[in-house]
Amino acid sequence: MSKKFGKWVVKLHIPILIASLLLLIPATIGYAHTKVNYDMLTYLPKDIETMQGQDILKDEFGTGAFSMYIVEGMDDKDVVKLKEKIADVDHVKSVIWWDDVASIDVPRELLPDEVYKAFNSGDSTVLLILFDEGTSEDGTVAAVRRIRTIGSEQCYLSGMSAVLVDTEDLSNREAPIYVAMAVLLSAIALSLSMDSWLVPFIFLASIGIPIMYNLGTNLFLGKISYITKALAAVLQLAVTTDYSIFLWHSYKEEKEKNSDSHEAMATAIGNTIVSVVSSSVTTVAGFLALCFMTYKLGMDMGIVMAKGVVIGVLCCITILPSMILIFDKALTKTIHRDIIPSLDKPAKFIVKHHWAFLIAFVIILIPAVYGETHTDVYYNLTDTLPKDLNSVVANSKLADEYNMASTHIIICDADMKSKDVNMMAKKIESVKGVKFCLGLDTLIGPSIPSEAVPKRITKMLKSNNYQMMLVGSNYKVASEDVNKQIDKIDKIIKDYDKEGMIIGEAPATKDLISITDRDFKVVNVVSIAAVFVIILVALRSLTLPIILVTVIEFAVFVNMAVPCYTHTVIPFIASVVIGTIQLGATVDYAILMTTRYKLERSQGKDKHEAVYIALSTSMKSIIVSALGFFAATFGVGIYSSVDMISQLCSLMSRGALISMVTVICILPSMLMLLDKIVLNTTMGIKPKQSRLYKLPEIR
Repeated sequence: MSKKFGKWVVKLHIPILIASLLLLIPATIGYAHTKVNYDMLTYLPKDIETMQGQDILKDEFGTGAFSMYIVEGMDDKDVVKLKEKIADVDHVKSVIWWDDVASIDVPRELLPDEVYKAFNSGDSTVLLILFDEGTSEDGTVAAVRRIRTIGSEQCYLSGMSAVLVDTEDLSNREAPIYVAMAVLLSAIALSLSMDSWLVPFIFLASIGIPIMYNLGTNLFLGKISYITKALAAVLQLAVTTDYSIFLWHSYKEEKEKNSDSHEAMATAIGNTIVSVVSSSVTTVAGFLALCFMTYKLGMDMGIVMAKGVVIGVLCCITILPSMILIFDKALTKTIHRDIIPSLDKPAKFIVKHHWAFLIAFVIILIPAVYGETHTDVYYNLTDTLPKDLNSVVANSKLADEYNMASTHIIICDADMKSKDVNMMAKKIESVKGVKFCLGLDTLIGPSIPSEAVPKRITKMLKSNNYQMMLVGSNYKVASEDVNKQIDKIDKIIKDYDKEGMIIGEAPATKDLISITDRDFKVVNVVSIAAVFVIILVALRSLTLPIILVTVIEFAVFVNMAVPCYTHTVIPFIASVVIGTIQLGATVDYAILMTTRYKLERSQGKDKHEAVYIALSTSMKSIIVSALGFFAATFGVGIYSSVDMISQLCSLMSRGALISMVTVICILPSMLMLLDKIVLNTTMGIKPKQSRLYKLPEIR
């Protein structure tokens, strides 16, 4: 069946290539129209209190987001004019300043103390801007851009919406460079590891087409995260290059048997289908394991990456053969001898000294496990950005000048008595790290009748069912202090209103911490279980899946332990996704070697000979594959200004090399140690009686 498919591809290779190029048109249109989400908090489950509170805020108050606008060295009259201009911007619902409480003719020093502290610091003042759409929605983004054009250099817009706008601009500037660097470094790596100067460029062209297909078909998902968008092309290039190498090597082997290039390619396609599909299954399983995350960013990444691998496989057995046949003569002319020398000598050394590698495995395992479990992670998304961005500078000023590192929103019953609201506010203000707690009742005080309050102010802070209060906090988002503070405030709120809630960036991030902690465990279990089952079925063994998964998990532990010993804090998403990506993408190295070991053992070779042959014949393929993965991700890790993307790529590139070394050094040693157990627990591996094998003398 696979040979028949190969003949069909060969027969239609020119129409296939033409069709593939034409399909780039709708793919490009789809890519251009795929929306990108820069708000990582929107991937939280919709049924948690912080997300439900966001819906209430929008439905009841018509407010989806807010920002603090710091104005330095400006007269009060000019601030009023600036406030009016901002209020006229589309999607700005309202702007709150202290002139909503008292006339600007009143000296600031005569303002109620809590109002003065909330809105003023030295020669600067702060305005609270409320938007009528969500943090990352188009209207809010457009409003943020417009507000920045209205203000001067002495004005700074803080808040999540401003951070997301800066993230979008930065990502759009850097994303094309990510792809360019991945392509350039991959071309260099392939040129050094392949036997033709032209074939790397054929590979990259044939991989670039499915990458565009994958990015274009994301349109059907509606929206993808900026993390997924930034990494999709790079990761697809990294994990699917192997498939092109499989086809090329198979085609060359067949050409030695059959001078007819069309016949050779038909057979090569048939052979490649089996190896590529079996190789891609573990990678797809690793990506799909991300879909089991409660935090839906995992599903976003998992679907896009898994889809990319499947598309890459299909294009490898259709588009790449067509391109090779068309450029066959040119490829033949650019053939050169292998740059990578024979690896028989290092293979012999590893097998001969396998006990030393086993001892090293045990010694390294302890600090690796400790380091992996003690690596610090951060959850504050602003920390992923360069410190000189406008929004980051604004957030820093808010923290330094106003001692306000985060702002919470309290939503409670509109029918609460004014006395209870004020009492609740005083208790909240007594919580450590709370700078102020402002609501309608606290602003106007008990002496002013509600009828005397401007309706605009009442409407801002009170609806038919709920009232809203703002809490300024000295503590940074995602810090242990702010999480304890949120717990205490939430308890106070619940004492007065069981349905009351605290929402905002810090409470949502607190939920993110607990949710992703659970997701880390779930994704690890699912990915390990999926890969275990795949290996069990493929190798028909009870022990080989345990050995292979142990080897790659050891590599994952070493990779994730490095930040602990280099005192590097990594983004939270890295701790969740790197393990499953590294396992799914690099366990193929172990499967390749083990499959050859099993074959040699079943043909009567003793364990020394079987392991030596398996290692010496697979080492080059493993090195080429790992270097390709490394090349595609390393450059992005070095270049990217977005720390989350930089660290994800750095971890993946380092993980590929660590997996390579682990499979080459540790796996043969474990096969030597556990050979008898493997023989008794694996189908189709019973060897015939053979003489004791002596490793060949290699000079």
